[in-house]
Amino acid sequence: MATHIEPGYARMTPQSEQDKAKLASGIKAVDHYLKPGMKVGLGSGTTSHWFVRALAQRVAQGFQVEGVPTSNATRELALELGVPLTDLGAMDQLDVTIDGADEIDHQGSMIKGGGACLLWEKIVAAASRKMVAVVDDKKVFERLGRFPLPIEVIPFGWQSTQRLLRELLADAGYDRDLKITTRMKNGERLLTDSGNWIFDCHLESIRDTHTLAPRFNAIPGVVENGLFVGIADEMIVGHADGSSDIVVF
Repeated sequence: MATHIEPGYARMTPQSEQDKAKLASGIKAVDHYLKPGMKVGLGSGTTSHWFVRALAQRVAQGFQVEGVPTSNATRELALELGVPLTDLGAMDQLDVTIDGADEIDHQGSMIKGGGACLLWEKIVAAASRKMVAVVDDKKVFERLGRFPLPIEVIPFGWQSTQRLLRELLADAGYDRDLKITTRMKNGERLLTDSGNWIFDCHLESIRDTHTLAPRFNAIPGVVENGLFVGIADEMIVGHADGSSDIVVF
C-alpha cells in the first residue's frame, strides 16, 4: 500500500531518509484510521510526532478530533500545532492510539521507552479500542533486544530494585553481569514525566517476551517496563520513498 505525500505537507520537512519514512507512516495513520469525532491517543517519540504534524494539517482544514497525549512533549507539540486535547479521565475509552516503537517484531511485540514515556504510553494504549504502531522500516526486527529495554523505577530504594532486577534476569537465563545503566540527561539522572528514573537493560536478544514482560512489574520499585506485548493490533511501516505498509497482527 502506498501513501503519496501531498504538497500540503511541504512545511513538514524531513531532514533524513528515515524521517521521510516516519512521515509516510504518520500520514498513512491519519488517512487510514482516523474519522471525524474520534478520541485519539497521541504517541510520543519522533515517529509519533510526525503523525501529530500530519494530523495538525487535517485539523487546520476542519477535521475534528480530540487527542490524549502520552507525554508532556507530545502535549506541547499538539498545542503548538492546534490539535485539540482532552483528558483521559473525561471518557470511557479512546477510539485508537497511534504510537511509535523503538523496536517491533513481526508478531507486534514492542520495546518502547526510548523517550522515557513508557508508563503514560502503556496507560493510554490500554485505554484504547485499538493500538496502531507507526514505525519506519528500520524498527522492525525478527527478535527484540538490540535496543536497551527501559524499566521505569521509583528513586527510593533503587539499589534494591536494581539488585532484584538482576536476580530476575539471571533466573530467566540472562548474564548476571549484563549491563544495566541509569538513563542520564545533561549529566543528571533523567526524570520521567511522573518523576521516576529509567534503568536501561542491555539484553541484546530477548528470547521470552511474553513470559518476561509481566515479571518485571512484580518487583517492588518497578513502575512499568518497556516490553509492550499483546498491545499493538496493527502496525504501519513507512519507507523513505513515501510508501507504507499496513500489517495486522
